[in-house]
Amino acid sequence: MSATRRKESSPVRPAARAEGLPHRLPVVRHPHIGKPRALNSMLEPRALFEMALLPASLPLLLKAPRGDGHPVLLLPGFMADDKTLIALKLFLRSKGYDVHTWGLGRNLGFRSKHASALPQKIRYLHHITGRKVSVVGWSLGGVFSLYGAENALECVRSIITLGSPVSVDAGGSQSPAAVKALYRVISHRLGPAAHVMQPRAKTLREQRRLELPTSCLYSLGDGVVPPQEATIDGDPAFHENIRVPGSHLGLGFNGIVLAVVADRLAQPEGAWQPFRPDGLLGRIWRATSGASGRDATSPAV
Repeated sequence: MSATRRKESSPVRPAARAEGLPHRLPVVRHPHIGKPRALNSMLEPRALFEMALLPASLPLLLKAPRGDGHPVLLLPGFMADDKTLIALKLFLRSKGYDVHTWGLGRNLGFRSKHASALPQKIRYLHHITGRKVSVVGWSLGGVFSLYGAENALECVRSIITLGSPVSVDAGGSQSPAAVKALYRVISHRLGPAAHVMQPRAKTLREQRRLELPTSCLYSLGDGVVPPQEATIDGDPAFHENIRVPGSHLGLGFNGIVLAVVADRLAQPEGAWQPFRPDGLLGRIWRATSGASGRDATSPAV
């Protein structure tokens, strides 16, 4: 590995700070450079196989912690709609959460209506339930989740992104050319960078991170969003990057991903702790993600 590449740090528990224990390095993005590996992009149709394997994950999903009933808002990826969130929706409802989808139809890229609709949706859920909302976004939906949270900050409990391009550098998106061309045709001539060019998306543009528990799930097998874009630099008291196995298109149907999402949502409000899987999830996650050692988010080197 090149010495110029960054190493991804593992988060420290917020409690450790209060006890005066040594600080660890900040959370940093994955050191990958450039586009996703070409083989991963060609193998994205394996998502169908991953969907077919979901029933085999039942023992793992049954072990996942139950939630406390707080509202969870799910946001779909580019070119997807609420139907693609069915596995997440049914699973999280079975764990006791009050699950909602965005209700804005197919995600065709950032539109002006999203600038007001997403924060309003979050505020509405907060108002009718009296509880803060967790926002889970898949792919481009994860970018939207950051935008919505920023503009309804007092109503948001946590953010989880699944293979989302949350850290695009000044050089622009490193997604495959076909993905960028599709975005230009369907959504905006500027391509995937358009969603952070909105006047009210300054925080996203400058990659300033909200002081909210934020878990960025990413896969080295992702053939659409490279790992350096699906991870964030941040404060280990609030932010983390969690490596998972699988394709980009299969993340929302991936049993390990669903179990990790349930683990993150089950963190008590105001007492969030970084991902430290144990039991069946810990064993399966370590065996399939390539991570090793004590630190959940350390890259395998």
